[in-house]
Amino acid sequence: MSLPAQPPKADWIDQRSDLEQWLAGLSSSAALGLDTEFMRRNTFYPQLALLQLGWNGRYALVDPLAFDIADALQPLNRGDVVTLMHSASEDLETLSPWLPEGPRILFDTQIAAAFVGMGLGISYRALVAELAGMELDKGETRSDWMQRPLTSSQSAYATLDVVYLDTIHQQLTERLAERDRTAWHAEDCERLKRKSCPREGDPQPQLALRGAAEWPREQQALLRRILLWRDTTARRVDRPRPWLLEDALTLSFAQHPPKGLTELEQRSSGQRALRSAQREELFELLATAASDEEIAATAPIPSYPQGNAKQALAAMKQSVDTLAEELDLPPGLLCPRKALEEYVVTAQWPESLEGWRRSVLHDRLASLLPG
Repeated sequence: MSLPAQPPKADWIDQRSDLEQWLAGLSSSAALGLDTEFMRRNTFYPQLALLQLGWNGRYALVDPLAFDIADALQPLNRGDVVTLMHSASEDLETLSPWLPEGPRILFDTQIAAAFVGMGLGISYRALVAELAGMELDKGETRSDWMQRPLTSSQSAYATLDVVYLDTIHQQLTERLAERDRTAWHAEDCERLKRKSCPREGDPQPQLALRGAAEWPREQQALLRRILLWRDTTARRVDRPRPWLLEDALTLSFAQHPPKGLTELEQRSSGQRALRSAQREELFELLATAASDEEIAATAPIPSYPQGNAKQALAAMKQSVDTLAEELDLPPGLLCPRKALEEYVVTAQWPESLEGWRRSVLHDRLASLLPG
């Protein structure tokens, strides 16, 4: 039976000088626990509401609403400091204005747990129970982290999110070494940093809308144009993409562009962030046919596997499952189904399967491609 966890005292930091002083004590080989609380209800960019730090039995709750963090987090890029995080993708995105490349060395405990046989996507709470024998209260999961002052319950919850990272890190490091998975884990952490800290949007966003795979190339190019505009505009006005254009409406406009601004206004009346100026911009985009250059620059949207490709996909999936069992890895960690679908349709090795995955997967999957 897990014991209820009791939070240690954490320093409340609401001045830059105090944060700098706290981080100045880090040794060059420190293992620093880090977590964030953020809000993302009505903005494009996540709003950092709290930063939690833990190292060597010391803990801090940093209030980013009280001062400009600026470059105060640079000690995370110093020497061999290892930054410990759990399921870090959204935290890295939230911190990207201050750590655009992420911390120099990231150790994601959720990824590590998957490599050592603890399942794909295990929660921090479950990991703490399994490896530290403590039970965490998750009552503040949906709390308002922008409020000040924080309640004692919020402070306790936030502190406990970093208290056990070092204990977990030590045990997972040993298990990774025992399985000879240390390098694989490090590679996946680097991949996570690149994916979670993008400077720009996806240059080929239409690839995510598979329903348009059978469209003519010029319509796919128009779809890409709209999606690129949506991403750029959402960043500029700091509103969620669907508030400007939901996917269904984006597809509708690309297939059947409105004949006039009045029609566009009528069809987009439910979009919360689409103002008159943006409607006029969008109408001008829709009124111009795709050029040959634009069509050539648009990557074709891969279709869903059919016929021989569908049979090949099933064979690849079976091969992946067999190998995953041999390696004692979750099949979804070894090779996500989406990557298999991309490969079987395009016959181009997916970027997401580069690195260690190529070394163990390429030859067996290449032999199964449809002729």
